[in-house]
Formats: sequence, C-alpha cells, structure tokens
Amino acid sequence: MCSASRALAVLLLVLAACDGRGQQVAAIGSPPPVDQPVGPVPGPKPPEEKPNPYSSDSAARSQGQVLFLRYNCGGCHGDHGGGGMGPSLRDGAWLYGNNDEQIFASIAQGRGHGMPAWGVKLPADHVWKLVAYIKTLGTPDEVEPPSPPPAPWAMP
Repeated sequence: MCSASRALAVLLLVLAACDGRGQQVAAIGSPPPVDQPVGPVPGPKPPEEKPNPYSSDSAARSQGQVLFLRYNCGGCHGDHGGGGMGPSLRDGAWLYGNNDEQIFASIAQGRGHGMPAWGVKLPADHVWKLVAYIKTLGTPDEVEPPSPPPAPWAMP
C-alpha cells in the first residue's frame, strides 16, 4: 500500500471515530468521557467552614502566644509577628486571607515560598489558639507595607 493510501485509510478511521462536529465518539462498551480530573486536584484545599472556638477566649489567646513562641513561629514571622523571613502578621495585607478560617488553612496546609504545613504535626486546637493569638497582633496604627516595585520587564 502506498503512503497516500495509508494516509487516506488513517483519515477515514479518524473520521469514523468522530461525529459530525469533530467530537470523538466513545467506542461501544467503553465508559463515556469524564470532564473531572483523575486523582487529587492540585492546590490548597478550601478552608474549613467552622468558626474559631477560641476567638473570644482570652486564656486561649494567651496559650496561643505561648504556642507561637514554643513552635518558633517568631523565627520566620518575628517575635512580635512584625515579619522577618516570613510576612508580617500585624498588617492588613494578607495574601491568602486574614479571617480565622483562612489563617487556620495557611497554618495547617502551608503555603508556597516557605510556609510549611503544620496541620500534620499540630493538633487542631493548637492551630485555633495560634489563630486567636495572631488575630490580636494587628493594631489600627499598623503601617501598611509598601507596594512591591514593578518588575523590571514591566517598566516603561
């Protein structure tokens, strides 16, 4: 069979497997195509939809401060949460959100660029107490961080 005949035969097989709109038709007995991914979906899981049980408990906030020091959170975020190698926990600029559930998710699941996932090592009540403490760090007088400079390739 010459190459032109082979090409025609392949073309006919491809066309036979498609309907009139170019959509592939499933073979008889095969499962229909699925538009959902197979396996785990990449990226962070949505935050838990439950309120912080310690949000109004001053003793739990004090325990959260002790946990903050004990787990060396200040090693990255500064001893008073003002930032260091990790971002400030005192200002209003939070990349992943600053409500209780979002902070819990950031601590438990970790975030890119250096925040480890502590949820596999810490009990949930410790994470919630950390969240309660972290929420006390910001004050109305905090200075907002400066905007990052534009990327060199974006400058005129």
